[in-house]
Formats: sequence, C-alpha cells, structure tokens
Amino acid sequence: MAVTQTECNLCVHRGAEVNRLLEENRQLRRELDEHRMSDSFFGDNDDKVKYYTGLPNMGTFMALLSFLVPLMSDQKRKVLSPFQMLLLTFMRLRLDLPAQHLAHLFRVSPKTVYRTFQEIVSFMYANLSCSIIWPDRDTLQKIMPHQFVESFGRRVAVIIDCFEIFTEKPSNLKARAQMFSSYKHNHTMKYLIGITPKGSICFISKGWGGRTSDKHITENSGFLEKLLPGDIVLADRGFDIKESVGMLCAEVKLPAFTKGYCQLAARDVEETRKVAHLRIHVERVIGNICQKYNILTGTIPINMILPCEGEDITFLDKIVTVCCALTNQCPTVV
Repeated sequence: MAVTQTECNLCVHRGAEVNRLLEENRQLRRELDEHRMSDSFFGDNDDKVKYYTGLPNMGTFMALLSFLVPLMSDQKRKVLSPFQMLLLTFMRLRLDLPAQHLAHLFRVSPKTVYRTFQEIVSFMYANLSCSIIWPDRDTLQKIMPHQFVESFGRRVAVIIDCFEIFTEKPSNLKARAQMFSSYKHNHTMKYLIGITPKGSICFISKGWGGRTSDKHITENSGFLEKLLPGDIVLADRGFDIKESVGMLCAEVKLPAFTKGYCQLAARDVEETRKVAHLRIHVERVIGNICQKYNILTGTIPINMILPCEGEDITFLDKIVTVCCALTNQCPTVV
C-alpha cells in the first residue's frame, strides 16, 4: 500500500513538473517569437502597432496586411516572411532606423535590409498610391465642413502647400544649384501637397529641387489638371498662380498683401483671416506626416533622389507617396 502511495505521489510530481516545463516552453517560445519579430510580434497591443508603424491600431494594420500579402510575389526563397518584410519597412519609415540596426533585429545582413526596403516600398507604392484620391465635386460638397461653407460656400476643392526634405549635398554643381533652398538654407527636395477640406491627402507631386518656385511646381506637376470650373484653391502667398488657375475658370484664395499701403482694407483683412484660419490645416497635415514617418525628417542620401531604373520617378518620390497613403489610413488631424 505504501509503495502504491509513493508511486502516486511520484506521478503527481512528474505531472506537475511536465506542466511546469510545458508552460516554461510556451513562455520561451513567446519570448523567442517576439525577439525574432515573428507574426505574433504585436499581439493585440495597439500602442505597439502605433509606435512601430504609425497606424492607429491593430485592426488597421491587419486590414492593410490582409490587402497587401496576397499581392506579394512568391516568397519561397525569401529569408523574411511577408509580415517581417512589411514590419522592417514600417520600422525604417517610422523610426528611421539604420540598416545595421534592422539587420541585428531581424537576424539578416544589411544588404538584405536594403533590398527588402527597396522592394517593399516599391510594392507599397504600386498598390497604395490609389488611396490618394481627388474626390469628385458631389462628394466634396456633401462632406464640406461647416467652417468652409460659412467662409466660401461649398466651392473649396483643395488646400495646397509645399514642404521640403533635406538631402545630402550633390557632387554635381548644376544639381547642387537646383537643389539649394534659400528658405531652408540647405539642399532639399520640394513636394507639392494638396488636402481636401476634410483633411485627407488628395494630391502629392513628384519631388523638385529646393530652388524651384511654388508657382513652377504647381503649374508643372499635373495639379492644375485636377481643377474644375468654379473650384476654389486655398494657398499661401508664395503661390502666384491666380492667372494659371483663372484660365481654368477656377479661383485661388491667398492671404492679401499690403501692396505698398500701410495697412489692408477692412474687406481684405477679413478675407485674409478666413484664408489663414482654414489654410493652416494643410500645415497640420504635413506636420502629421513627418511626425509619423521620421525618415522624412532626416537627411536623404543622394542615391534615393536618382531616378529608379526604367522609371521617371525617384525612390524618395515613392517613399513620400507611401507615407502619404499610410497617413490617409489614419484619423485626420483636421
């Protein structure tokens, strides 16, 4: 009887030890998965998703993942899984982490990091650019915020501005001159951005050298082709585009100039106040994009501003477009 009791006690201890080892194994696997940046890296942690991707929550990330992964090419020979490739790209865009750092995190070579980043940015550019949509007039008028209706009726189609991204100093003297921005006192690439009154990004141009005027970019980027007769464009003083916009029977509203007088007329003061109050939204959107994706606030290497092979677009153009498309997946700051 004593022997049987001892055997039962041993069975209980063995069972408890087996269960302890199984739980320890599961915990170690979870830690290893997290360390390896596996598909379960985020868990259900929205804060973690927001920190690493800029997207608002896990639901948005999973919806994007579900859309993109089936469109990817065959992954059999890839070192990283589709999830890891997207996560690596997000971390580069969002946190501007160096390739060497990402190589350590994902247990791959820096060369693999560079190749993966280029491949996935190009892939996302091809599949997400369509989310930067210029709405039709009926849609714009139906969703027009009341502040715009009170100031300009339902005619405002877009608010525009330019923003600049720092680049390395080109070795070519002509390129150096074209890219030097007197506003930023540095070498930059300049982009024209347009947002709807509701705050979604509806237009993003290709990059231009920082020396290029706002007027030249607006008139040569394809922006004017979007306008319809009767549309109102809100812009800053640097956009001397009244004539080109007027030729399309549209109208541009700028903050008024004193034009040599000591002060503005009362009507101009009120108009300027309205334009400035509403135009500020585009600056908030630009700030939001750069805050979400820190790669845009660093200094871009020269190889990223050269045309991609067989394309008339630079890799930086693709990055900027992808960042704008991803920002459109988030709640608007307007």
